[in-house]
This record gives sequence, C-alpha cells and structure tokens, in this order.
Amino acid sequence: MGQVFYRAPKHHYPAAVKAEGVYIYDEDGKQYLDASGGAAVSCLGHGNEYVIEAIKTQLDTVAYAHTAFFTNAPQEELASRLAARFGGYNAKVYFSSGGSEANETAIKLARQFWVACGHHQKSIIISRDQSYHGNTLAALSMSGNPSRQQIYKPMLHDWPKALPCHAYRYRRPDETTAQYGERCALSLEMEILSAGAENIAAFIAEPIVGATLGCAAATAGYFKKIREICDKYNILLILDEVMCGAGRTGSYFAFEQEDIQPDIVTLAKGLGGGYQPLAAVICKGHIHDQIVKGCGSFEHGHTYIGHAAACAAGRAVMDVIEDENLLKKVRNTSETLMAQLKATFQSHPNVGDIRGRGLFIALEFTLDKDHKTPPGFELDLPKKIKTSAMKNGLICYPGGGTADGINGAHILLAPPFIYKDSHVGELIEKLQRIIEEQTFSPSF
Repeated sequence: MGQVFYRAPKHHYPAAVKAEGVYIYDEDGKQYLDASGGAAVSCLGHGNEYVIEAIKTQLDTVAYAHTAFFTNAPQEELASRLAARFGGYNAKVYFSSGGSEANETAIKLARQFWVACGHHQKSIIISRDQSYHGNTLAALSMSGNPSRQQIYKPMLHDWPKALPCHAYRYRRPDETTAQYGERCALSLEMEILSAGAENIAAFIAEPIVGATLGCAAATAGYFKKIREICDKYNILLILDEVMCGAGRTGSYFAFEQEDIQPDIVTLAKGLGGGYQPLAAVICKGHIHDQIVKGCGSFEHGHTYIGHAAACAAGRAVMDVIEDENLLKKVRNTSETLMAQLKATFQSHPNVGDIRGRGLFIALEFTLDKDHKTPPGFELDLPKKIKTSAMKNGLICYPGGGTADGINGAHILLAPPFIYKDSHVGELIEKLQRIIEEQTFSPSF
C-alpha cells in the first residue's frame, strides 16, 4: 500500500486512468459504465471539452485570488445566473467547495440572520430522521443517518428530528397518501412546539432524499404544508439540494416541482459536474440585507470560497445545460429509464420499490414484497452489490439502512444527463446480472 489514507483501507481500488463520455477506464483497460455520476456528481459525463477549455482559459488569467481581497468575474457571473434561477427575491449567493460546507454555511447564515434580528436565542436546527446533510460535525448532527453518526455521537448536537416523508416505507394501511403527508408535516409542528419556536432558527430537508433513503420524494402537498408551518412559527426553511439539484430531477431546482420557495437552498455535486469542487448557498435577499444591517458582515468563511477556476467550471456547466437543453433531455431519458426499470424489475420478488424523479432513481430491495421486509444489515447487501457492480463494469451507488437506519438496502442511480438509449439498455442489462448474483435470503 502507498501513503494514501483511504476511506476503506482494506479495500483494493482500481486506478482510474481515463474518463470519456459516460465511461471510466482503469489501468487494465477495463471499461465501467457510469450510472451514478460517482455520487450524483458527473452530470455532463466525463471529458466535456467546453468545460475543460473554460477552466484552462481561467487558469491563464487568474486561478486563485483570495476573496477576502478580491472578487472575480466567474464568481460574479455565476452568482447572477444562480440568483436569476432562484427567482425574484434579490437572491444572494455564497460559494464553497462541497455539500457539507454548503449546509454548514446555510445554518450559520440562519443563525446570524436571527442574531441580526435581535432573536439571540434562535439556535436550534430541526431536520428529519432518515436524512443526510453532510460529514462536518454540525451537518452530521442534522443528518438522520445512524450509521454515519455512530462513532461521533458524543460530539454531535442533539437536535430535534421530524418524521421523514416516505410513503412506501412508512405510510400506515389506514391512511390515505394525503393523510400520511399531513401527519409527517405536523410532526415538524410538534417538534417546534416541544423545543419552543423562539429557540428554532431553521428547518432543513432534502426535497428528494438521496443517499439515506434512495431517491425518496415526499407526497404531494407535503412541502407546501411545511412552508406554511415555517412561516407560522417564524422559522427559516432550508432545502438541501446538494444531491438532487442543478437539473438532476428535470428542473434546475428540485423545489420547483413542489411549487414552493425556500428561504435558503444549497447546491453542490452537479453544480461543478465533477470538473471542479464547487458548492453554493443561495438565500433570499432580505436575509443578506438584515445581516449587513445588524452585524455588518457574515462571520464565516473558507479559504476557497468563490474560487475563480471552480466558478468558471460552474459557469461552463450551466452553459452546457442551457445550450444543449439538457433539462428536457433529463426528463425524456428519465421516462425511458423508468419504463425499462419497471418492465424489467417490478415483478422481481426482491425489488420492492422503484422510485425517483428525473435522473435520480432508486431500487429498494425487500425479502418479502407483501410485508416489505428489509434485508438485515448482517446480509451486508450494499457492499456485495458494489463488488458485483464493479466486477460487471458498472458504477452505481448502493446504500444501506434504507428501512430504519440500520436494515434495508437500495441502489441509487444518477447517470449523466447525456445518456443515450443505448446506455440505458446497457445499464439495465448490467443491473440484471448484478441483482441475479445476489442472495437475498435462504428462501430465494
């Protein structure tokens, strides 16, 4: 072994030596179809010449000038374009390098806003069980992901958690979908009343839950009720679109499909498309203005905020999405992929649910479709799926703890927006082999 501190030191990682279109190649020449964009990152695929050229051009002028001293053109232009996408709220944009940083920034922004308003006691962040908001300690505190939290539990904030809104797994037989969504939303109100609205700065949620639940969208009307509750109790609404934003669901922001407007939204992953580390926090203008009025400045910062080369990449990624009409392509490819997934796997005895929006889709596994019995954690199904996928030349994103934070398993698919029908067919074919190789229980 070399000197790299790997996240899984006992695992052997093949070396990636070439990436082109929707494929990555290792040092032995083996080809892997990218069906998850790594972790929903590579929205344009690999080797996009326009984006690469934009980065090179920026490197020839200014690669880095600390934003404590200077601004730069790519940061200014990308902020303007994101603010326009966000809507008519005179939005302001704060850049960082990754999703955890973005969510950490968002809650500090919420905290300082309330301090600037004179509400010094507002410091609690409410989130949801079965969520994931990042790996810094505050972002991990907000995450309802027991396996990721376990080791660090003594270091985390014990912040309240509302119910997740995931009808396949949690809706009771005696509830309609509407009643279930109402119950989930009202669980937020219960947590607010328990902790005291005067103490709560914000509620944060993923519009479509990614890594923890596997592309689980809320029931219709849920987020409208959430928006009403936040307004009623004077709490900021933060939507975490680190994974599901930047066009992944077929609209630039996933919240557009919920017909609501958050106070703050976070983006990462697809924002830079993997060409540069890049994330953004977008807030309504009055939040920014109140902080300036009440505090003078935002007491927060990172070394690489507004990095010129990173923002040049983000600007170029937006160019490609707009110029090539990729949001429409995402919607069209989604229909093809979802139809083929359902035709191939819906009758499989161990595929319990196929769900998602746009090119953000997951298959959840079960041992018994009638009772939705999840695979136990001892089966170690996600690890086995990943091993099988790599063997079969497929990059996908398996996850565990889907059912209750410990048990359950799913495969998350987030392919590049440039997928063709032939790539969809190849993905289905490889998924069939991978799922056929799994042993779900002694009875199958």
